[in-house]
Order: sequence, then C-alpha cells, then structure tokens
Amino acid sequence: AGSSVDEMEFNWDEYLEDTGATAAPHGSFKHVDTSLQNGFAPGMKLEVAVKSDQNTYWVATIITTCGQLLLLRYDGYGEDRKADFWCDIMTADLHPIGWCEQNKKVLKVPEGIKDKIPDQEEFLQQALKGACSAPANLLEGLHRGKNPLDLIAPGSRLELQNTRDSLGAWIVTVVDNVGGRLKLRYEGLEDSDKFDQWLFYLDPFLHQVGWAAQHGYSLQPPLAIRSLRSEADWQEILKKVKEEEEESSVPTDLFKDKPVIGVHSFSEGMKLEAVDPMAPFVISPATVLKVYNDKYFVVEMDDLRPERASRRAHLCHVGSAGIFPVQWSLKNGLSLSPPPGYPGQDFDWADYLKQCGAEAAPQSCFPSLTSDHGFKENMKLEAVNPVDPEEVCIATVTKVKGSYLWLQLEGSKKAVPDCIVSVESMNIFPVGWCETNGYQLRPPRKAIVNKQKKIAVVQPEKQILSSRTVHDGLKNQELNSSESVVINGKYCCPKIYFNHRCFSGPYLNKGRIAELPQSVGPGNCVLVLKEVLTLLINAAYKPSRVLRELQLDEEAAWHGHGETLKAKYKGKSYRATVEVVRTADRVADFCRKTCIKLECCPNLFGPQMVLDKCSENCSVLTKTKYTHYYGKRKNKRIGRPPGGHSNLEAAGKKPNKRRKRRKHFFVHKKKRSSASVDNTPAGSPQGSGAEEEDDQDESELSHSLAQDRDKRKRKLRTFSFSDDENKPPSPKDIKMEVAEKLQLDSNPLEWSVADVVRFLKSTDCAPLARIFLDQEIDGQALLLLTLPTVQECMDLKLGPAIKLCHHIERVKLAFYQQFAN
Repeated sequence: AGSSVDEMEFNWDEYLEDTGATAAPHGSFKHVDTSLQNGFAPGMKLEVAVKSDQNTYWVATIITTCGQLLLLRYDGYGEDRKADFWCDIMTADLHPIGWCEQNKKVLKVPEGIKDKIPDQEEFLQQALKGACSAPANLLEGLHRGKNPLDLIAPGSRLELQNTRDSLGAWIVTVVDNVGGRLKLRYEGLEDSDKFDQWLFYLDPFLHQVGWAAQHGYSLQPPLAIRSLRSEADWQEILKKVKEEEEESSVPTDLFKDKPVIGVHSFSEGMKLEAVDPMAPFVISPATVLKVYNDKYFVVEMDDLRPERASRRAHLCHVGSAGIFPVQWSLKNGLSLSPPPGYPGQDFDWADYLKQCGAEAAPQSCFPSLTSDHGFKENMKLEAVNPVDPEEVCIATVTKVKGSYLWLQLEGSKKAVPDCIVSVESMNIFPVGWCETNGYQLRPPRKAIVNKQKKIAVVQPEKQILSSRTVHDGLKNQELNSSESVVINGKYCCPKIYFNHRCFSGPYLNKGRIAELPQSVGPGNCVLVLKEVLTLLINAAYKPSRVLRELQLDEEAAWHGHGETLKAKYKGKSYRATVEVVRTADRVADFCRKTCIKLECCPNLFGPQMVLDKCSENCSVLTKTKYTHYYGKRKNKRIGRPPGGHSNLEAAGKKPNKRRKRRKHFFVHKKKRSSASVDNTPAGSPQGSGAEEEDDQDESELSHSLAQDRDKRKRKLRTFSFSDDENKPPSPKDIKMEVAEKLQLDSNPLEWSVADVVRFLKSTDCAPLARIFLDQEIDGQALLLLTLPTVQECMDLKLGPAIKLCHHIERVKLAFYQQFAN
C-alpha cells in the first residue's frame, strides 16, 4: 500500500477509467484559473517592429497566448489567419500602445496590407478607439516576459497575518512555490521547518511586505514562536528585512485578484456553527470570542470541559469559509457534533442558547452561498491533507451541500475522516495539477481497481493534464493521445465559454445547454476540447447523432489529433474517433467550425464570451430561418467538415413515410495513435448488437458519404502560396555541406511545417520529424526553439535534445548570416 511502485505507475487516465468516475471541471477551481493568467489577453493591442523594416512599427492584436509566446496579427489583415506570427516576449521588439509616439519612432503600414489602408491616420484612429493596450510592465523592465506567478521565487518575502492570537503580522520567506502554493517560513526561523506553513498566494491573510504598516497593524511574531528569540533579536531581524526589502520584494499587482474582505456585523458572544480549520471533519457550536474591527473577528470552538488545555480559536472575516448560522446543519440534513463536555448526545440549539445566556448570530451576518460551482458527488480532484499539509492526495467528493464539499482522501499516510471544504477553498486542485507542477501526488493504496465493478459513465470524462510529450511515444512513432505543446509547464488552451443565450440548433437541447458550466479550461488543448465536445454530446437530443456528426471520416485529411469520444442513448453506448486541434492558435477556428457543423450559432461555444448581444444576431431568427442560413453558409464558406453525412443534403429530401429500423452507421477513422483509438468499431453499441431508429435511410447515408469521398479525392490537398517570396524550399534548395556551416536558398522565417519536416528528414534527427509535424512547428517557431524549450516541450533526453538543437542552431546561424539584414 502506497509503495513507490504504485506511485510510479499511477495514471489519472487509467484511474478514472477503472473507477468509472469523472474529474471535477477545471473551471470550478477559480484560484488555479487566476494563477495561470500571464497578464496578456486576446484582443489586447501593442506596437510591434515590422519584420521587413526593423526601423518601423505597426499595431498588432494578440490572438492567443502560450507561456511567454504571443500569437499576433497586424491590424489591417482582418480575419486572414495566414499573416499570424508567433513571437517571444523576451526577445521580440514589443511595446505598449503609444510607445512610438513617446519615443519618436515611425508607425508604418506593412507592405502586405498597404493597399488595404489608404489613410493610415484614419485607420489607426478607428482601430485604437476603445482598445486595450498590453501592460507596459510586462513588456519592459525586469518583469518582461515573466509569468506574474513566477515572480514569487524562493527567498521572496511576504507578510502573514497572525490567524490565532493577534491582528498583527510577521515576515515570512518563500521556501518553495508549487504552482502558486507557497511553502512559507517565519523570518528568524531559518534553521527550523517546524512552524512552516503552506498557503496559496491568493490567501486573504497573505500580503506584500509593508501591508501591516499601511493598515495600522503591528508587525510582531506570533505567540507560538515569540519565546524562541529575545525581543532584541526580533527587532534586529526586522531591521535586516527592511534593509533587504527591495531585493526580496514581490510586485504589488500580483495580489490584485485576491478576495476583497468586506465589512461584517458580528458581535462578541454571538453563537454560530463552525468547522475547526485545524480538524475540518465535523461541524460544531462556536462563539464569536472577540471583535477587532469592522473586518476581523475571532471565532472559538465551544468546549465545555473544565480541564480543557487550550482554546481552539481562529481569525475570521465575513467571507471566511466554515462558519454558518445556527440550525444550518439541521436545515441541510447534517448532524451537528455537540461541544466536548456537553451532557447527552441529543443537542438542541434552543436549550443550549438558554443555558449559555447567548444569542444566535442573525442570518444577515452571513453572506449568501452559491451553489453554481460544478462539483457533484463521486467527482475526483486533488486536495491537501489538513492533517499533513505537505501531502496532496486524490480526493473523492462524497457529499455536496450548498457551497461545501465532503472529501474522502485516498492514499494519505494516516487515514483521516471525510474533510469539509468550501468550493472556493484554495487547498483543492483539478486532476493533473500535481503532475503539471512537478509535485508528488499521493496515489491510492490500490492503484488498480477491479474492472468488474466499473459503473456506467454518462457524464463527460476528464483526462489528466499530462506534462509528458514525445519521449514515450517515440517507441511506436506515435504521440500519446493526451499530449500537446506545453511551454514551461503552463497550459496553452484558452478558456472555452458556453454562451447559453445563443441559438442551440436542431441537435442540441436548449435546456441541457443551459445546465452546462459557464466555461471549461484553460488547459491542454486536446483535453479541454475533448471535455467541451463530450459536454455537447451529452446535451444533445440524441447524443449518438451528434457523435456521428462530429466523427472523423475514413477518407478525411489528417489535420489535427484523433480522440475517441463516447455517447449513451437509450441504454446503448457508442464511440467514434473525433478530430480536435492541438494548438491554441487553432482553437477559435475549430470551435466556430464545429458550431457550424452542428447548425447552431457560431458563438455558442468558443474562447470569446458573449455578454449582452451575440455578434451573429442569432436571437432574432426563427429556428427554420437560422438553420437554413447557417446551413447554406456551411457549404459555401468552409465546405462540409469531415465526419458523418450532410444534414442539409438529407434535409432537402422528402422523408419517407415509413422509417426503417437499421443498425447505426458510423465510418471508423483509421488507426493513427495507439493511445487514442479504441478497438471497438466506431459508433457501434458496446457489448450489444442492438439497433436504433434514426432519421435517415441507411442507403441515403452511405450514398452521401460516398459522394463526399469522391469530392475529396478530386480535390487533393496541395500547398498554396500568395507570392514568390513565400515559396518554401524544395529538398534541393537545402545545401548540406560536410562542414558545420549551412547554406540556405530560402528564408527559414517563411518555411511551412512541411518545409521544417523536410529539413529535419535530411539530417540525422529524421526520426524526430514526426514531432514537428504533429506539433505544427513552422519556420518561425523553429527559430524560437532553445535547448530548455526542446527538453520541456518534447520530453527528450539530453543527448537527442542537444543533437536536435545543433541543427536548429545551424539554421539560426544561416538565417542571421543570409537573411537577418
């Protein structure tokens, strides 16, 4: 139990499959979502040096972000994605809006769009009206290119409020930073970890240095450690901290997303129900022991024993978790644990208040609790063990009451009862958080569960956010199904919003769509989109029909990544291979095309949130007109996406009066990835040969599929180029010499993914070409690669990584010598 073998072999994918459980949605962990923001957001504008003339600049818009990389598009290109380009914040010539004017630099329209912008001044005036500039502090100075969270490095100092014995605070030093979860040590206790604490950086009691002085609170060590040093020593430590404040300071804007503490209305002596933070396993009576001011008060757990050794008290504010009005447990069908020393087992609040001569804190003292959080019973997540904060364990939601969860921790060194946490707790994390941040997750005592006990899963499955990439998959020359480009361990895919007000189309149930979470992600592109599609399938009138619409056609060109999705309908299970994109820059287009494929509003889901009015104006159209409008648009603009039959072609035919019962017909995608393809025939009911009634005759569907295959065979995919200067090199253009120097006949900045692959295949790193193809690395991206990036993103051992980077450096050298000027 808990052996190192189990720890090495534990895999969230397999564990969820074996237990028949689902992962809690990533959007439910708001503190994790906040920690992933790098300060840049799609839609922000900045001024960027023009590639062809480095002495001039032009306004560009951020399309998406991926770690320290930004995908940009010069203003004036409209919706033309071919002009998008990646740049590294650390090395690119990027500036906030207004920088050129302040520094006497030239803003000049790039050559590619000169004809589209006859009046530069008027265009800029319109383009910048109401625009949001990228933050200047993230583009210039010491913080340039850094994720704000990474600025809290070991050695940084903060102030931590004393949460038990006073309202003051004391200096703490960051010992470790694990994805925003900080290991803190009191200043003055450098040689002892006995009093170390783990807190998430957004904890309301954690502040930047100087907070206590600004708010009129004392700066003194808590009573628990005060006797370990003399008063003179503490003052000397304080003096030293102030002298080194500039070196160890943390930017104040890092805490801008912390919860705002409001004004409370509690009075001393009021009774309430509370969870003891030190032992959050039961709810018991408690008392407001002391009120410091309009923001802070102390709650003490009631203890009627005359010989009690110590008081269990903690500092609270109006938004503190674990405090409830009297009778809250009774109203929610929960048992209230009587205080120690209470006579009898049947606790009655009315008698207790009378005996104590106290009043209950009125309901108005407590904020209203939200139940819109996405957590459900039996969901899995990762949670801190309250008894041993060093441990992060697998947790199962065993009970949900309002905005509180009861969690069963698996694999902890010492067994603990179900612990009670708020849905907004910063001690709970989504599946895969530990692996993404390189922290040991306590595995279950039995890593393999008896598959005979597996239960049917109707809710969407959520996969682990894997930090592994290419290395393991190279054995079979295939990539694992859960892999994607990850920069510095950070997620790439933006948050995907479900815009409930938009038209849901003929396949999706409007009521079920309204029950979907507001958003999914951010996260690994493949996994986030897989979760989104699974939610849509489950929100359909006929889930199997939507699965068929989404599935890959046998003859379809391979553009993305195949994932096996499941659907349940009328007691039968179906599965099919669905294509999803792997990189963040293609997410918006993928979501829009999928919406059009399902004949719903193109904004129903995607990386943009629809606030008041949909840009497609879908609400004013009737269902018939809307379906007709987007159906026509689907055929004219993007062609019918692969997978299933054309709904419009079918809709144009008169339905037969008598429907035939037939087997459900799906076309199965050929095997591309050993980890993503299921052996079960695509779309076939699992474990049964049952038939299902559908909307079309089987021959109609087969005929439609055959027509589409013929069309695609006549239109073989070829490379297309807008002009000669963008023409990629042919194999003979790349002159390989015996010496180290490389001579190129075309600019690698203009290489496509195919050109990069062609180059790699001409080297001794040819086996790695598949990685570049699957991760869609073009010439621009190739020139941004470094040894650390290659090791982190591709999970290569040092030897192969150095060999690969040797060739990349040769290309870079040739680029600088031949084309940089």
